[in-house]
Amino acid sequence: MSETTPLSGDRVKVTVVVQVEPAVAFEVFTEEVDLWWRRGPKYRFGGRSPGVLEFEPGAGGRLFERFDDPESPRVFEVGRITAWEPPARLVFEWRGPNFKPGERTEVEVRFEPYPTGTRVILEHRGFRALRPDHPVRHGLESAAFIRMMGLWWGELMSTLRERIASR
Repeated sequence: MSETTPLSGDRVKVTVVVQVEPAVAFEVFTEEVDLWWRRGPKYRFGGRSPGVLEFEPGAGGRLFERFDDPESPRVFEVGRITAWEPPARLVFEWRGPNFKPGERTEVEVRFEPYPTGTRVILEHRGFRALRPDHPVRHGLESAAFIRMMGLWWGELMSTLRERIASR
């Protein structure tokens, strides 16, 4: 089961149910992020460059993609973790590669017990803080952009569910 909900032009909410307890869902989400997060320019911050996506555990830790190219090793910091509450909740800042310093949105992920496992609820919010012509919007009006982001996160949550099911 998976559901995507656009909310008020400022945020998207995606819900998926996985067949494990919240502690395991939290662990897979954070410790195996590079295994379930899709690859390629649509999903990764380095585009076509192969990188490794990682969370540093704990409040103040980072979500980042590391590129180990011997000629030009680099790290792209997506954002800092503002809440790390295993197994129930994770909140982190979100910055795209085309964000200017100080521009950010926020992602909150909740892991709630559910009769058949865990309901993972992801909410990405704060888009109103970005100007209407921001490159991250791809020239889309607010409703179309929010729908696109909901579908994007929905695809990622589907691969999270698949990763958990394959363990």
